[in-house]
Amino acid sequence: MLARTLLSRGMRAPVRNARFMCGTTDDDKLSTTDVGKSTNIRFHEGTVSRDTREEILNQRGCIVWMTGLSGSGKSTIAYTLEHALVNAGKLCMVLDGDNVRTGLNSNVGFSSEDRTENIRRIAEVAKLFSSAGVITIVSFISPYEKDRKLARGINPPQRQDFIECFLKIPIEECERRDPKGLYKKARAGMIKGFTGIDDPYEEPTDPEITITTHDENGNMQSPGEMAQILYKFLDDSGYLGPVRKMPWQGE
Repeated sequence: MLARTLLSRGMRAPVRNARFMCGTTDDDKLSTTDVGKSTNIRFHEGTVSRDTREEILNQRGCIVWMTGLSGSGKSTIAYTLEHALVNAGKLCMVLDGDNVRTGLNSNVGFSSEDRTENIRRIAEVAKLFSSAGVITIVSFISPYEKDRKLARGINPPQRQDFIECFLKIPIEECERRDPKGLYKKARAGMIKGFTGIDDPYEEPTDPEITITTHDENGNMQSPGEMAQILYKFLDDSGYLGPVRKMPWQGE
């Protein structure tokens, strides 16, 4: 009834009609497949499109993947950006590395294999958020290039909404800040496999955004100014809307 009413008014129906598959015969059973260690899996397509969700929110979902050394300011900038976006009426979510390790990723460590699994999981979570139209800010060291490529590849490349942001902060500055005292512990041999000390950080070769400690005029940038760079990028790229068409705008 709703769909017919909307169409009669020249408006697009927000959802497709649902297809119910109950009572199928043996010949009509749905096919399944194996995915990794999971067997007999079938991906169920919903009737509400991503475009519809984005129209409701009047914004475009995306993933801002912030990578950089420990102490580079990823979390501070991420939450500063989140605050600015919410004040502008935009729905966003920060997925912070330490926070995620208190729950979903509490069973992975810091070996190369565990780091890869850490990134794979959060990339899948970020994909779910962004497909719902949420501006998703990921704050992970993600030191290996192959893992960042994995994260980018998990998300639909045709939408071009994976935004890699490299915080290019020298290790000397990160170690000077050392907000959690981890560099001091790593230098003392109390932490093994610490990124930048005895485990490598592979710098991104072609990120969408690179942020440094100083601007082009040589002035030190505050977390707020760094967040503003990201905000402007999102705004200029159309992620902040408008997405929803008003009735008077026509096709």
